[in-house]
Amino acid sequence: MDRTITVKGTGKVSAMPDLIVVKMELTSKAVRYEETMNGAALAVTRLHKAIEQAGFAKTDLKTTDFSIDTDYESYRDKQGNYKSRFRGYVCQQKTKLEFPLDTKQLSAVIEHVSNSLAEPKLSISFTIKDADTIQDELLASAAANARHRAELLAKGAGASLGELLQIDYTWGELHLYSPTRLTLHDEVLFSEAAMPELEPDEIDLNDSATFVWAIR
Repeated sequence: MDRTITVKGTGKVSAMPDLIVVKMELTSKAVRYEETMNGAALAVTRLHKAIEQAGFAKTDLKTTDFSIDTDYESYRDKQGNYKSRFRGYVCQQKTKLEFPLDTKQLSAVIEHVSNSLAEPKLSISFTIKDADTIQDELLASAAANARHRAELLAKGAGASLGELLQIDYTWGELHLYSPTRLTLHDEVLFSEAAMPELEPDEIDLNDSATFVWAIR
Protein backbone atom coordinates (compact mmCIF):
# COMPACT_ATOMS: atom_id res chain seq x y z
CA MET A 1 0.00 0.00 0.00
CA ASP A 2 1.39 3.38 -1.02
CA ARG A 3 2.01 5.73 1.84
CA THR A 4 0.87 9.34 1.42
CA ILE A 5 0.55 12.51 3.44
CA THR A 6 -2.15 15.13 2.92
CA VAL A 7 -1.49 18.67 4.09
CA LYS A 8 -3.47 21.88 3.84
CA GLY A 9 -1.30 24.89 3.07
CA THR A 10 -2.36 28.42 4.00
CA GLY A 11 -0.95 31.41 2.18
CA LYS A 12 -0.89 34.90 3.66
CA VAL A 13 -0.04 38.14 1.88
CA SER A 14 -0.32 41.80 2.91
CA ALA A 15 -0.24 44.66 0.44
CA MET A 16 -0.67 48.41 0.56
CA PRO A 17 -3.52 49.84 -1.56
CA ASP A 18 -2.35 51.80 -4.58
CA LEU A 19 -5.65 52.48 -6.34
CA ILE A 20 -8.71 54.58 -5.45
CA VAL A 21 -12.12 53.54 -6.72
CA VAL A 22 -14.83 56.21 -6.60
CA LYS A 23 -18.28 54.79 -7.31
CA MET A 24 -21.05 57.24 -8.16
CA GLU A 25 -24.70 56.29 -8.44
CA LEU A 26 -27.10 58.63 -10.24
CA THR A 27 -30.89 58.50 -9.95
CA SER A 28 -33.36 60.30 -12.20
CA LYS A 29 -37.15 60.30 -11.66
CA ALA A 30 -39.98 61.80 -13.71
CA VAL A 31 -43.56 61.05 -14.70
CA ARG A 32 -42.78 60.76 -18.40
CA TYR A 33 -40.21 58.39 -19.88
CA GLU A 34 -38.67 61.10 -22.05
CA GLU A 35 -38.23 63.44 -19.07
CA THR A 36 -36.60 60.65 -17.06
CA MET A 37 -34.09 59.90 -19.81
CA ASN A 38 -33.35 63.59 -20.33
CA GLY A 39 -32.71 63.95 -16.60
CA ALA A 40 -30.39 60.93 -16.66
CA ALA A 41 -28.46 62.33 -19.63
CA LEU A 42 -28.10 65.72 -17.93
CA ALA A 43 -26.78 64.13 -14.74
CA VAL A 44 -24.11 62.21 -16.67
CA THR A 45 -23.14 65.34 -18.60
CA ARG A 46 -22.67 67.20 -15.32
CA LEU A 47 -20.61 64.34 -13.94
CA HIS A 48 -18.41 64.27 -17.04
CA LYS A 49 -17.78 67.99 -16.72
CA ALA A 50 -16.92 67.59 -13.04
CA ILE A 51 -14.28 64.92 -13.57
CA GLU A 52 -12.79 66.88 -16.46
CA GLN A 53 -12.43 69.85 -14.10
CA ALA A 54 -10.67 67.48 -11.69
CA GLY A 55 -8.12 66.60 -14.37
CA PHE A 56 -9.57 63.45 -15.92
CA ALA A 57 -10.78 62.59 -19.41
CA LYS A 58 -14.49 62.05 -19.91
CA THR A 59 -13.78 58.46 -20.97
CA ASP A 60 -12.20 57.72 -17.57
CA LEU A 61 -15.70 57.53 -16.09
CA LYS A 62 -16.99 54.01 -16.69
CA THR A 63 -20.62 52.88 -16.56
CA THR A 64 -20.98 49.66 -14.55
CA ASP A 65 -24.78 49.40 -14.54
CA PHE A 66 -27.74 51.13 -16.19
CA SER A 67 -31.42 50.46 -15.55
CA ILE A 68 -34.76 52.14 -16.06
CA ASP A 69 -37.95 50.89 -14.47
CA THR A 70 -41.51 51.92 -13.79
CA ASP A 71 -42.32 53.42 -10.40
CA TYR A 72 -45.50 52.59 -8.50
CA GLU A 73 -46.82 53.55 -5.09
CA SER A 74 -49.25 51.68 -2.84
CA TYR A 75 -52.42 53.29 -1.51
CA ARG A 76 -55.76 52.34 0.03
CA ASP A 77 -59.00 52.91 -1.81
CA LYS A 78 -62.22 54.01 -0.13
CA GLN A 79 -62.96 50.43 0.85
CA GLY A 80 -59.58 50.09 2.56
CA ASN A 81 -58.11 47.78 -0.07
CA TYR A 82 -54.47 48.16 -1.04
CA LYS A 83 -53.85 49.13 -4.65
CA SER A 84 -50.96 50.51 -6.66
CA ARG A 85 -50.79 53.46 -9.01
CA PHE A 86 -48.25 54.56 -11.55
CA ARG A 87 -45.95 57.41 -10.50
CA GLY A 88 -43.54 57.51 -13.41
CA TYR A 89 -40.10 56.15 -14.24
CA VAL A 90 -36.84 55.73 -12.35
CA CYS A 91 -33.47 55.58 -14.08
CA GLN A 92 -30.40 54.45 -12.15
CA GLN A 93 -26.85 54.69 -13.45
CA LYS A 94 -23.83 53.30 -11.63
CA THR A 95 -20.43 54.64 -12.62
CA LYS A 96 -16.89 54.36 -11.34
CA LEU A 97 -13.67 56.33 -11.59
CA GLU A 98 -10.33 54.67 -10.83
CA PHE A 99 -6.98 56.40 -10.34
CA PRO A 100 -3.68 55.90 -8.46
CA LEU A 101 -3.72 56.61 -4.73
CA ASP A 102 -3.52 60.39 -4.41
CA THR A 103 -5.33 62.28 -1.65
CA LYS A 104 -5.13 65.62 -3.46
CA GLN A 105 -6.62 64.10 -6.60
CA LEU A 106 -9.39 62.52 -4.55
CA SER A 107 -10.12 65.85 -2.87
CA ALA A 108 -10.40 67.51 -6.29
CA VAL A 109 -12.81 64.83 -7.52
CA ILE A 110 -15.05 65.19 -4.47
CA GLU A 111 -15.01 68.99 -4.71
CA HIS A 112 -15.98 69.17 -8.38
CA VAL A 113 -18.53 66.35 -8.20
CA SER A 114 -20.16 67.99 -5.17
CA ASN A 115 -20.47 71.29 -7.05
CA SER A 116 -21.74 69.69 -10.26
CA LEU A 117 -25.46 69.48 -9.30
CA ALA A 118 -25.42 65.86 -10.50
CA GLU A 119 -25.98 64.80 -6.86
CA PRO A 120 -24.58 61.27 -7.09
CA LYS A 121 -24.38 58.85 -4.18
CA LEU A 122 -20.66 58.45 -3.51
CA SER A 123 -18.79 55.35 -2.38
CA ILE A 124 -14.99 55.43 -2.05
CA SER A 125 -12.73 52.41 -1.57
CA PHE A 126 -9.04 51.54 -1.76
CA THR A 127 -7.72 48.52 -3.63
CA ILE A 128 -4.77 47.10 -5.61
CA LYS A 129 -4.16 47.72 -9.30
CA ASP A 130 -2.12 44.58 -10.03
CA ALA A 131 -4.44 41.99 -8.50
CA ASP A 132 -2.98 39.08 -10.50
CA THR A 133 0.49 39.49 -8.97
CA ILE A 134 -0.96 39.49 -5.45
CA GLN A 135 -2.98 36.35 -6.17
CA ASP A 136 0.11 34.63 -7.59
CA GLU A 137 2.08 35.50 -4.43
CA LEU A 138 -0.77 34.16 -2.31
CA LEU A 139 -0.82 30.79 -4.08
CA ALA A 140 2.96 30.51 -3.94
CA SER A 141 2.80 31.22 -0.21
CA ALA A 142 0.17 28.50 0.28
CA ALA A 143 2.29 25.96 -1.61
CA ALA A 144 5.42 26.82 0.40
CA ASN A 145 3.48 26.60 3.65
CA ALA A 146 2.08 23.18 2.74
CA ARG A 147 5.49 21.79 1.81
CA HIS A 148 7.04 23.12 5.01
CA ARG A 149 4.35 21.45 7.12
CA ALA A 150 4.57 18.21 5.15
CA GLU A 151 8.35 18.04 5.57
CA LEU A 152 8.07 18.61 9.32
CA LEU A 153 5.43 15.90 9.71
CA ALA A 154 7.31 13.43 7.54
CA LYS A 155 10.57 14.05 9.40
CA GLY A 156 8.82 13.62 12.74
CA ALA A 157 7.50 10.27 11.54
CA GLY A 158 10.92 9.13 10.34
CA ALA A 159 10.07 9.48 6.66
CA SER A 160 10.75 11.88 3.80
CA LEU A 161 8.63 13.47 1.11
CA GLY A 162 8.37 11.83 -2.24
CA GLU A 163 6.54 12.84 -5.40
CA LEU A 164 3.72 15.39 -5.30
CA LEU A 165 0.62 13.42 -6.26
CA GLN A 166 -2.30 15.82 -6.09
CA ILE A 167 -3.32 19.44 -5.52
CA ASP A 168 -6.87 20.42 -4.59
CA TYR A 169 -7.75 24.09 -4.90
CA THR A 170 -11.07 25.86 -5.26
CA TRP A 171 -10.89 29.14 -7.14
CA GLY A 172 -12.82 31.91 -5.42
CA GLU A 173 -13.21 35.66 -5.51
CA LEU A 174 -10.75 37.44 -3.24
CA HIS A 175 -11.73 40.62 -1.41
CA LEU A 176 -8.96 42.94 -2.57
CA TYR A 177 -10.11 46.03 -0.69
CA SER A 178 -8.66 47.85 2.28
CA PRO A 179 -10.74 47.82 5.49
CA THR A 180 -10.36 51.62 5.53
CA ARG A 181 -13.73 53.18 4.77
CA LEU A 182 -14.27 56.78 3.72
CA THR A 183 -17.72 58.04 4.65
CA LEU A 184 -18.77 61.50 3.50
CA HIS A 185 -21.96 63.11 4.76
CA ASP A 186 -23.73 65.91 2.89
CA GLU A 187 -22.28 68.67 5.06
CA VAL A 188 -18.79 67.37 4.28
CA LEU A 189 -19.46 66.90 0.58
CA PHE A 190 -20.44 70.52 0.14
CA SER A 191 -17.70 71.89 2.36
CA GLU A 192 -14.80 73.82 0.84
CA ALA A 193 -12.31 72.39 3.35
CA ALA A 194 -9.45 70.35 1.90
CA MET A 195 -9.27 66.64 2.63
CA PRO A 196 -6.48 65.58 5.03
CA GLU A 197 -3.79 63.12 3.94
CA LEU A 198 -5.03 59.53 4.12
CA GLU A 199 -3.02 56.36 4.62
CA PRO A 200 -5.36 53.40 3.99
CA ASP A 201 -4.78 50.26 6.02
CA GLU A 202 -3.05 47.26 4.49
CA ILE A 203 -5.04 44.63 2.65
CA ASP A 204 -4.57 41.27 4.40
CA LEU A 205 -5.34 38.23 2.27
CA ASN A 206 -5.27 34.51 2.92
CA ASP A 207 -6.09 31.46 0.85
CA SER A 208 -5.52 27.73 1.09
CA ALA A 209 -4.98 24.61 -0.98
CA THR A 210 -4.59 20.92 -0.15
CA PHE A 211 -1.54 18.93 -1.30
CA VAL A 212 -0.92 15.18 -1.33
CA TRP A 213 2.62 13.77 -1.36
CA ALA A 214 3.96 10.26 -1.43
CA ILE A 215 6.24 9.51 1.52
CA ARG A 216 9.14 7.13 1.64
